[in-house]
Amino acid sequence: MTEQQAPHRRHRVAILALDGLMPFELGIPQRIFGKAQDAEGRPLYEVVTCSVRAPGPIETDADFAVLVANGPEALDTADTVVVPTSYELGPVYEDGVLTPELASAFARIRPGTRLVSICIGGYVLAAAGRLDGRPATTHWMHADHFQQLFPRIRVDPDVLFVDDGDVLTSAGVAAGIDLCLHLVRRDHGAAVANEVARRTVVPPHRDGGQAQYIQRPVPEAQAATTTAARAWALGRLHEPIQLRDMAEQEAMSVRTFTRRFREEVGVSPGQWLTQQRVERARHLLESSDLSIDQVARDAGFGTAQSMRQHLQTVLGVTPTVYRRTFRAGSTGPGGDGDSLTPSAPGR
Repeated sequence: MTEQQAPHRRHRVAILALDGLMPFELGIPQRIFGKAQDAEGRPLYEVVTCSVRAPGPIETDADFAVLVANGPEALDTADTVVVPTSYELGPVYEDGVLTPELASAFARIRPGTRLVSICIGGYVLAAAGRLDGRPATTHWMHADHFQQLFPRIRVDPDVLFVDDGDVLTSAGVAAGIDLCLHLVRRDHGAAVANEVARRTVVPPHRDGGQAQYIQRPVPEAQAATTTAARAWALGRLHEPIQLRDMAEQEAMSVRTFTRRFREEVGVSPGQWLTQQRVERARHLLESSDLSIDQVARDAGFGTAQSMRQHLQTVLGVTPTVYRRTFRAGSTGPGGDGDSLTPSAPGR
């Protein structure tokens, strides 16, 4: 059989279902990865759910159990392993050590397999020693405890997720959607991820981090928001935009606008503008035949050198490599395209 005749190989995602799991989070990777398709409509991922023991029922935090058809042997051939939240982690959460079942299951994972956690599923990766010396995040309500239990981890409680290459962690609950969409985008480009988001009826990219969802002890009463300024800026990304210009859209002083913006979005106006321009550049590089110089101007970077520096910082690759990867029909993990390792938003 020639290489052109070889069957299409899908990236295998194994979701590790643990007792006490939250059904919503268990369904996130199945939904996001399961809906990703290539231009011919072929599934890009094979998604399986497995247990740390023989196939059978898994207790949840709801009033029903989930019947899991695969045991830990499914981890043997996984390209990506996802660990959703469990509220019965026992010694993992209390003492930072794996149970014998979990230790045995993790021993089956091949070196180089991509590891992903959703919410406090990150405790499992940490207890397995996979986060030592790395940046990571978890639900903001558990961030302090997470840091105290695992002092070797650089915990960032403000972001929605952290991408550290082969190990990725997300904040609480719905941030798992953000992380899984990010992985689809990283593997196969913005167009595929946007289509999955459209089918799932969720935004393909959320601004800011989880800082915006933390309730302050004495929240400031305020009617004014920065929504209009953001909409105004999005329509003018190709133009120079000053902080005072955005503040004027809300009739606020620069100082008040900056504070209000960070409270609502979770990052500074400058960081947010850069994020939007990077996303615009990615879209143009994937979907148009514009020159690199023209993409830089249309995305608001001004020069190709400026855009190159920003994409190199955020995505780890140059505009030319990014375009070649996603305009050449890359199959993502296991394919022939260049490897992309973006950083988490706001970092």
